[in-house]
Amino acid sequence: MAAELLSPAESLRADAMAPVLRRDFLASRLAQQYFAASLLGVPAAKLRASYACPECGAGPDIAHGRPGYVLDGGPAPLMLSASRSSGWVLFAAVVHPEPGLQVGVDLENAAGTEFAGFDDVALTERERRHLNTVDAGSRAHERARLWARKEAWLKMTGEGLRVAPDSLDVLERPGLWDLELPDSADGRDLPAGLLAALAVTSR
Repeated sequence: MAAELLSPAESLRADAMAPVLRRDFLASRLAQQYFAASLLGVPAAKLRASYACPECGAGPDIAHGRPGYVLDGGPAPLMLSASRSSGWVLFAAVVHPEPGLQVGVDLENAAGTEFAGFDDVALTERERRHLNTVDAGSRAHERARLWARKEAWLKMTGEGLRVAPDSLDVLERPGLWDLELPDSADGRDLPAGLLAALAVTSR
């Protein structure tokens, strides 16, 4: 089924991965395609992935960057963002978006930001001062919250990590929201330390 639904570019990218990473990648891409199809009210098989990367271009031969789909020979009317962490995937989408609307979402595990030097390269000076005012037991959570906000914003703009994270202050940036995740999903408990953020703006 995966071979039938995914684009050749996605399949090629998956084939280059180690087995565990390949499984997670394929599962997330298939979930994304079914998610997009359900919002558009079409069979998943009618969609073909067409990603957009500021450096590599856009189209069905691209399997990274901003996700999108081709439907009936033209761009599907869907603004989509996705993020993976700890075996889970989070999607945000707008059907028939207004011109200029941009969306970005990010899912992070606090454990992924707990290493020496992270704050110096990832946080602005003001964010580092803010983090020092937070109770020591809550700093890992707050650090990951800030990182999720940065990633969501940079996915929304399409800039990604071509922008130095320590130059982007997200403490009070309009258009950014922290998402409250449920304790469980699909009958399974979510990993501890999982945080998410959503960025939405209109040009």
